[in-house]
Amino acid sequence: MKKILFTGFLLISILLSLMVGVMFIPINHLFAPDETEKLLILTLRLPRTVSLLIAGAALSVSGLLMQQITQNKFVSPTTAGTMASARLGIILAMVFFGQQSLLHKTLFAFVFSIIGTILFAHFLKTIQLKQSMMIPLVGLMFGNVIGAFGTFIAYQFDLIQNATSWLQGDLSLISSENYGLIYITLPLMLMIYLFSHYFSVLNLGKQQVTGLGVSFEQIEMIGIMIVAIASAGVLLTVGNIPFIGLIIPNVLSLKSGDHFRKLLFPTAYSGAVFLIWCDIFSRIIVHPYEVPVSLTVGVIGTILFLFLLLKGERA
Repeated sequence: MKKILFTGFLLISILLSLMVGVMFIPINHLFAPDETEKLLILTLRLPRTVSLLIAGAALSVSGLLMQQITQNKFVSPTTAGTMASARLGIILAMVFFGQQSLLHKTLFAFVFSIIGTILFAHFLKTIQLKQSMMIPLVGLMFGNVIGAFGTFIAYQFDLIQNATSWLQGDLSLISSENYGLIYITLPLMLMIYLFSHYFSVLNLGKQQVTGLGVSFEQIEMIGIMIVAIASAGVLLTVGNIPFIGLIIPNVLSLKSGDHFRKLLFPTAYSGAVFLIWCDIFSRIIVHPYEVPVSLTVGVIGTILFLFLLLKGERA
């Protein structure tokens, strides 16, 4: 029964995402649209909805994996410098190869996101923080330093406006011509599922994992690369969406526990639905205009983040 309800809610969310916008499309027209509505649906609304679903699922699952790797509930691509590092790579690609070179932006984003995530993971191993809630704050500072460096470079080469507008998390420019890169996250999520039994034992510690015949470093590196590439793929397609990878896994774990494999599908589903409803709200709050979905997610995510921090501190 729960599966039927969850599937029905997901379908309702998708239909609403296809209906709302500057031009409202009645539900009966979705199945028999006129030429204008058909063009709007296929060119803008459907690519946007697909991007929302995949981005929400990918960021949530990436956050869950990051928390499993670092054994800290407050780590995510947003609070580990992954997104900021990918943004720096994109800016450098724009400096060296021009603003139209998507291939170089993609490669630089992947490489720099991996490097930034590895640096943060290494940094966590070299310092001892008594409170777990300090780790995301350190990660945010780490990301802000990288982000400031990227902003300085963008300012020096007169790219600040382009970089800011392109990476702010606004899906209004998503179309059938520029959203294909988001599909790179699908095989990555499949890899997370296939390796989930390996990722599940990381919380046993290095010695016990090695005793089971598993290379702790290799599994850790595979996880970091998956998270970094998936986060960069989302950033290149929809821009920077904060906090999803942090709040969704934590909220679910409060009710369902911390078993990694059991949380995978609920996390992907919840992240996708959460992001699509945030986008729907962003489109109707100041209709016929819209606010960036990153702003809506940021406001809600900040409130939930503070709640989780306070709850963690009391615990």
